[in-house]
This record gives sequence, structure tokens and C-alpha cells, in this order.
Amino acid sequence: MEQIRNFCIIAHIDHGKSTLADRLLQETNTISDRQLQEQTLDDMDLERERGITIKSHAIQMTHTHTDGKEYTLNLIDTPGHVDFSYEVSRSIAACEGALLIVDATQGIEAQTISNLYLALEHDLEIIPVLNKMDLDSADPEVVGDQIIDLIGCDDSEIIPASGKSGLGVQDILTAVIERVPAPKGDTKAPFQAMVFDSVFNSFRGIIAYFRVLNGKLNRRERVKFISTDKEYIADEIGTLGLDLQPKDTLSAGDVGYIISGIKDAKEVKVGDTLTVSSRPCTDAIKGFEDVKPMVFAGIYPVDTEDYEELRFSMEKLQLNDASLVFEPESSAALGFGFRCGFLGMLHMEIVQERLEREFNMTVITTVPNVSYIAHVKDGESFTINNPSDLPESNHLNFVEEPYIKSQIITKSDYIGPVMSLCIEKRGELVSQVYLSSERVELTFKMPLGEIVFDFYDKLKSISRGYASFDYFPDGYKESNLVKLDILLNGDQVDALSALIHRDHAYDFGKKVCLKLKELIPRQQYMVAIQAAIGAKIIARESISAVRKDVTAKCYGGDITRKRKLLEKQKKGKKRMRQVGSVEVPQSAFLAVLKLD
Repeated sequence: MEQIRNFCIIAHIDHGKSTLADRLLQETNTISDRQLQEQTLDDMDLERERGITIKSHAIQMTHTHTDGKEYTLNLIDTPGHVDFSYEVSRSIAACEGALLIVDATQGIEAQTISNLYLALEHDLEIIPVLNKMDLDSADPEVVGDQIIDLIGCDDSEIIPASGKSGLGVQDILTAVIERVPAPKGDTKAPFQAMVFDSVFNSFRGIIAYFRVLNGKLNRRERVKFISTDKEYIADEIGTLGLDLQPKDTLSAGDVGYIISGIKDAKEVKVGDTLTVSSRPCTDAIKGFEDVKPMVFAGIYPVDTEDYEELRFSMEKLQLNDASLVFEPESSAALGFGFRCGFLGMLHMEIVQERLEREFNMTVITTVPNVSYIAHVKDGESFTINNPSDLPESNHLNFVEEPYIKSQIITKSDYIGPVMSLCIEKRGELVSQVYLSSERVELTFKMPLGEIVFDFYDKLKSISRGYASFDYFPDGYKESNLVKLDILLNGDQVDALSALIHRDHAYDFGKKVCLKLKELIPRQQYMVAIQAAIGAKIIARESISAVRKDVTAKCYGGDITRKRKLLEKQKKGKKRMRQVGSVEVPQSAFLAVLKLD
């Protein structure tokens, strides 16, 4: 165990984690030059296309130190985007040390700070690394001072490096061996391991990844998952190289995988404790906290017959993405589907895309919203995830909405536009701290519902990409919210309902009506699109009918002859309108998200 080191890489998005991980793999000869490709550990097409890490990836390396001993290094490369912070918290729970990577051209950003706090909570040894030192725009003195202010280290502890040129990679490996503590554990104690990730393989069932804390596990032993109380035989165990590497035994301090022919996704829970049936451990490991979804949206199959298939797909996806939460629900407009909880809009987009690519499921996503607490007049209160569950206004006392505390770090030139954006989103300024003469940290309290749609995109565009944003929940507050319904020919489309602040409802209703007018195809009869709060209509647009000129054959003569033909046509249209229903295209549901 003295020769094992477990560490992860944490940083803000785009600070060069995956590129640096590639250099570490090359330096330790874990992969040959032939196997190397850009971002070797990002194995999903989506990750490569977007240039972001979505999943954390574990890999084992071996490195011979200057003292002649060979060390086993278990590395976990983590995502940088705030929507995937749950992946980061799970990786941190399985490690003793962390490489904190900071871009020498950008400096410290919001997600760097929040990931650092996660690591400090778990008492990890932090090794600061200044990346991208080979760029002309690098500013190591200023950024170095920022790191020293943040974690209180010495200047000599900061390692200058470059993922592109390979500068400083040897120093990083030396620092990991010398500064990260070896894992603690007792190889003679009963076997105890924490499951920190799992994937589904269509040939071999579920593969669970775990970190051994105490004891030893041999191949073909009976193992038991404590929270589900199910027992299996360990068909294959081993460590995680670029491919799975089978081994006969795994002992305390190791990070490995187990294949035991589990087919049902519900039987493996991330954060569960794994033990041996013959000599079980007495207590479960305190895993990581449960995930708190921030954004809720309905996901429905386009064809209602695909409902069961969608359920299987979601369960398999949940194995690989533990922050996805879902439960069945039904809608009058869309049939049966699922109410899903996501950590943010990017997370929602990625889940939708993965369902389409990996499981060939075409799905409809409803307007995302957050969860509210409704207090009714008899003193009860309950959580509302779907606007259609809101009680009638005569029973409702008041509604509370979730607030967040957001940290925005930006260049001082952009303070004005950033502040006005936050105030427009009903934010209240809490503090303003200058980190240096150039950079300022703004802390706002804001309603979560306001940042769900496009806040992050707007923030990036007004600050030319310099501002970084991070947030955490900050309780609930009473708010003047109303339920906005969209009606088509008097019928409510429940998938387009939204809970919104009364001051913004009129503008929003008008915008939705205009957008739907563009997107809904014209019918044989006139279609009225209305936005309503309760029984009060606040906006209306009409889609005119596609009509045939019935008076073409009627030339000359009295006007009553033409009127008679028009009245006859009008009666037909009226009958058609009573029978016909208006189809809302999928693009209309998505367009409501991108109204601005």
C-alpha cells in the first residue's frame, strides 16, 4: 500500500485537464504513441465533438520514482463544467490527493474555487499546477499570486507545466509520489469497498468501479452489495488500464472493477458499499451526498409504444450518469413519459443527445422548470415539479421558489453589463470583492428559475467569454408567482405551461404566442393562440386559415350571391374546427426555451 497513490485532476472548464492527463499517460508509458489521440480518456463521441469532459474517467499508471521503487498511480480525470459537479464530488471521495490545474492565461475562475472547496472538505492534499505556460499570453506571476492567496501555499510548491509541450510532467509525477499520502487501510480487516461509478455492457452486464478501503477480494468469491442486500459471484475483477486488466486479487488501496453478471440496473447504486459474503464488514461506508436536481423537465417518447423501451434506456443511462433522476408521469398532450431532474441545461441537452445516439430513442422534452413549494390555505405545503400540479388560486396561500447564491468572477471592465444582467434576472448583490486590480468577484442571490434558460450563455457573451459562473442552493423564498397557460383554440397545452414571476408573465406570454404563430403550420380553419393567467387572457395571436377562394366562379350579379357562398364556407370551417385538433411540432417546444 505504501506504493499506491490515488489522485484526481480538478479545474475550471477548458483549463487543459484532459490534455495534461494525456501527457501523464505518455510519460508513464501507460499508452503507446500509436494508441494516443487527443483527449485519450474522453471515450464518448459527444465529448470529442464539444471538446468537454462529461464523465470522469479512472485509469491506472505505473511509474518508477528516483528512489528506484515502482509506484502505482490511480488517476481520475474529472469534468470542469458546473453541470457535472456531481461527477467531481464522487471522484474526490475516491482519492487522497488532487492536482488543481489553473490556466496561466485565464487565472482562477469560479469552478476552480468550488471544486477546490469540495476537495478541501475531503481533506485532500492539493498540488497546484500552472498550465499552458508555453503560451505568449501566460502571466505566471499574477496567476501564481492568485493561487497563493487562495490556498496559502508557497511559491515553490506551484508546478509550472504545459499539457501541449509536456513541460513539467515529470515534476507533477514526482510531486504526486512525494506529497500525496498513501491510502490508509487494513488488508487483514473484512473486505470493504465503495462503488463510485458503473457502466452497462450489453455482453457482460453491469461493470461496477470501486475503491477498496479495507481487506482483500479474490476472484470467484461471493460478494454482497450492502444497500440492496443482493449477493453475486465475482466472475472477474481487475484494475482499470486503458482497457480492463483482469487480476486474481485486489486489496486495500486499489481502485478496480467487478463483473458479476448483474443485468438489472436498479441493483447497483453509486455510493454503495461492497463486501464479501463469507466475512462481511459491519458498517457501510459513508458515501457521497445524494444529488439535488436543479432543473426539471418532462421527457416523452415520440411514439407512445416506445414508453417501456425509453424506461430501459433511462435506467442504463442512469448507471453511467448517477446525477440523472427520473419518475413516471403522464401529460394530456404527450401521453406517458418521465419527469426528469437535471443539474442544469447543459446536462439536460447531453442526456437528450445521449438517448438519441446511444439508444436510438427520439424524445420530446417539455419546457424545463425548477421545483417550487406551494403553501395552501389549510396550512399544508408540498413540492411542485410540474406547473400543472399547482393548486387553484382560491386554495393557494403563497408559493416559495428556490434561490441560489451565485459567484461570478469577471474582468473589472465588464462589471456594469454583468450587474445589469443579474438585476434583470431579479438578483440581489451580496458582495463585490476585487481579487486583483483586473478581476472582481460578484456574489448575487438569485431565483434559480431565472438562470435556468439562457443566463450562462448571456453572461459569456456580454463578458466576451471572460466571466466564470458557479452557484449553490440557498434555500427558498416567498415569491409572487403565477401559472401561465398556453391555449390553442381554447384547449390547454400542458407541456407549455410555466410558473413565472407576475412582472415577467405579460412579456413572456406575448413572446410565446408570437413564436408559436411562426412555428405551428396553418390549418384549414383559424387557430387562436392565447396566453392566460387563470381565466384572464393576457396575450393572443391568430393563425389565419388556409382558404380556397369560393367566390371565384361567381362574377357579376348581386353581392348577396357572394355572401351566401362565404357563409356556407364559414359553417364548414366551424364544424371542422370542432372536430380538428392542432398538432404542435417538436420545434415549438424547443423554441420556447430559446425565446430571447
